Amino acid sequence: MAEKFISDRNLKFLLYELNDTEALLKYPRYADHSREVFDMIMNTAMRMGKDLFWPLFEEMDRQGPEYTNGEVKVHPKVRDIMRECGAGGWIAATFPYDLGGQQLPFTVGVMVPTAIFGAANYSAAVYHGLTHGAAGLIVSYGTQEMKDTYLPKMIAGEWQGTMALTEPQAGSSLTDLTTTATPTDQGYYKIKGQKLFISAGDHDGADNIVHLALVRIKDAPPGIKGISLFIIPKKRILADGSLEFNDVNCAGIYHKLGYRGAPITQLAFGENDDCRGYLVGEANKGLGYMFQMMNGARIDVGLGAACIASAAYYASLEYARERPQGRKLTSKDPLAPQVPIIEHADIKRMLLFQRAIVEGSLALLVQCGLYEDLEGVTEGEEHENYNLLLELLTPVAKTYPAEMGILSCSTGLQILGGYGFCEEFPLEQLYRDVRIHTIHEGTTGIQGMDLLGRKMMMKKGKAAQLYLAEVRKAIKEAEEDAELKPFAEKLTAAVAQLEKVTAHQFEVAAKQGPEMFLADATLYLEFFGIIAIAWQWLRQASAAKIALQKNPGEADTNFYNGKLVTCRYFFGYELPKIEGLADRLLNGDGLTVTMKNEYFED
Repeated sequence: MAEKFISDRNLKFLLYELNDTEALLKYPRYADHSREVFDMIMNTAMRMGKDLFWPLFEEMDRQGPEYTNGEVKVHPKVRDIMRECGAGGWIAATFPYDLGGQQLPFTVGVMVPTAIFGAANYSAAVYHGLTHGAAGLIVSYGTQEMKDTYLPKMIAGEWQGTMALTEPQAGSSLTDLTTTATPTDQGYYKIKGQKLFISAGDHDGADNIVHLALVRIKDAPPGIKGISLFIIPKKRILADGSLEFNDVNCAGIYHKLGYRGAPITQLAFGENDDCRGYLVGEANKGLGYMFQMMNGARIDVGLGAACIASAAYYASLEYARERPQGRKLTSKDPLAPQVPIIEHADIKRMLLFQRAIVEGSLALLVQCGLYEDLEGVTEGEEHENYNLLLELLTPVAKTYPAEMGILSCSTGLQILGGYGFCEEFPLEQLYRDVRIHTIHEGTTGIQGMDLLGRKMMMKKGKAAQLYLAEVRKAIKEAEEDAELKPFAEKLTAAVAQLEKVTAHQFEVAAKQGPEMFLADATLYLEFFGIIAIAWQWLRQASAAKIALQKNPGEADTNFYNGKLVTCRYFFGYELPKIEGLADRLLNGDGLTVTMKNEYFED
């Protein structure tokens, strides 16, 4: 197995050179911290990734969860990982001091460890990540009693947190949720129903499982307006602090293609009419509350995909450097020594593809993390602007790494050839592990409809205009450099194409209705995503050129030149793909809308 799974050098570049994360320190919320603290967090996370998460990468896949007598058994090290993440403050890193947190920026406190732990062992990383998200909802919307009851154990890594949305008959259609809550006069509701595909929804690596679930209160309004948010613990807490079974039963686990180290469960609430749930916030406002966790989870899903792809890239790179095969095409001597395959042009092309996807995706994700941090410490219009930018880019930051991460891992497998298909090498598992991310927290189709059907029209298009202003800012900076000016011009043309396609899509919406308008929303998302990553690569190239002017040492010179070459690759190989997508999006003949079901052959 490769010794490297992610580049801390690149993470520091993204935090400090591409994005001025240190500027957050001027805000009172983060004033207690420093660059040294941020670096210490990264160094500690790297150590934990190498010493705790990475050694279990294969083992957790081979020894997956087992469902026995209604209980889920996971790898025994899960309990150790949860406790260590709790003791190290990773679960509550961004929470306020008075709630046991460290008040760190999201960019540093969540994204850095999530990136490192996820690259080292995605299955192991999700347990504490899910708990952070669930605890965050309680921090934001729970009563003081709820905070006192649940947060200490959750942030200590003793209790697992989950997000319970999906139901068998509803899938992604939250309008059709049927799990119900019946009021009592005892301060709780009686819950009855089922949830499925719940990550870490039951396991013996924690002493209790705390579900943050969307439920419909009896006689609530139909549709999404009647959805409420509830805390439903597997074991309810009695007055003396002891735990009592809360009629939350695990009905089974799913046997998955990848991501096998964490269980995906089906849950039954109230089979014995004794499941108690506790309303979070106001009734019928649960979906709005849950979207806090959902949006954070979508960023985490994109980050998970990018980091699995990172591990695949470094495994491919190590193999390409060490595997001798063939000779240079210019060699005339059949007896000459074989060369490492990294000497072959097509191998370099594939490695550049992997690097372009991984580092382009990470750049966009860190950008979103910074918008989230700035949203939290600003007010008025500035606060709204950061919120709109984050809202607009969330479906892109989730989907581009998820979709392209699959292709990136597949390309890495191709570099290894037949060995890539074998369990003895990590590419086989990474390829399986990355596949779930296009489905987790909303499929690609849902993200496409969200971007085109909602986000691009938010505040009468203000979010889109703010985004385009950010892109044009990067273009203007790059235009001042003779080497980067051609790329700036290409991105300018791509932005013009984006505006043209978007205007056409809005015309379709006005004249032909929502079904025709959103028929190719997934293609629009792909089109938009390529341009967004091109923006990030132009920004990275500009930062690299500035750094090279300072005459760094050889290692940094190679790093920055690698950035410039990868930018050239993206603009030369990936950005041109928008032309075919634009052609299709400007056609809009409604093929998939008008196609009759009968035409699909049985």
